[in-house]
Amino acid sequence: MLRRDLLVVLFVLMMVSNVAVGQESEAKKFIATCSTTQVADFTREIVGDRWEVRCILVPGQDPHTYETKPGDTKMVAEADLIVRNGWHLEGHEWMMNLAKDANKPVVTCVDGVKSLILEEGGVEVQDPHAWLSPINAAIYVRNIVKGVSQIDPKHRIEYEARGELYVAQLRTLHLWVQRELNKIPRSQRVLISHHDAFSYFCTLYGFAAASPGGWSTGDEIGAGITAERRQKVVDSIRSYNVKAIFVETTVNPKLVRQIAADAGVKVAGSLYADSMGGPGTAAESYLGMMRENVILIVNGLK
Repeated sequence: MLRRDLLVVLFVLMMVSNVAVGQESEAKKFIATCSTTQVADFTREIVGDRWEVRCILVPGQDPHTYETKPGDTKMVAEADLIVRNGWHLEGHEWMMNLAKDANKPVVTCVDGVKSLILEEGGVEVQDPHAWLSPINAAIYVRNIVKGVSQIDPKHRIEYEARGELYVAQLRTLHLWVQRELNKIPRSQRVLISHHDAFSYFCTLYGFAAASPGGWSTGDEIGAGITAERRQKVVDSIRSYNVKAIFVETTVNPKLVRQIAADAGVKVAGSLYADSMGGPGTAAESYLGMMRENVILIVNGLK
């Protein structure tokens, strides 16, 4: 069924892409300005060459702690559409504030996602890291399809076809992740990293999750490292006999390395959470990032 649907989408995409070739080759491109590397990658998959996709964050930057620069205001002012994650991933709503100041239309990718609620110090927050579930990533994609189609309705069918083609790739990714993670004994399915970025991933694939850093690496309500949280992670490592824990590519690894030393476990490597990898790396796309994470998790925990 999936293969047949994929062939239909490919056929539609080929047809619409060949319409008026040459007539529009020199038309001015629309501009989408995105907050994070992940939503920029989704957007590029949908719009192809019809749009110029810009991203405020570069690989390795942390959306929770990012401070805007004058050049960001220019990028937003020049855009036809703003694409952001939402739920305070962009710390203190920096992307939404830029968009409001410029009076630009906004796609909030988490719209329609069933949020996980994290309780931090008596405060309930919506976990913003929803894209780390491929199922939720498909919701992001469809939200972006809707947004770009409203700006450029002439090519709506093409955007929808490209979106569904990518959703099919996300389904394939999801099935592969399930197969790979089944290599880890259930007793070892505990994922510990710097902050609570992997709750959606862990909920979907049957893992427990723990972190010393809370839901954000920034200074918003309910975020931050506490002695109590740190000790709870050490206790979890010991009680579950966890083999390895993980640092993250956007965060200083010092704290996780200290916890690993205290608990007597190894650090298995760096996971991609709030940012993808740089150009030319295996993690330069969302699909590649997820594959790299899963390979690292399996090798560390099985």
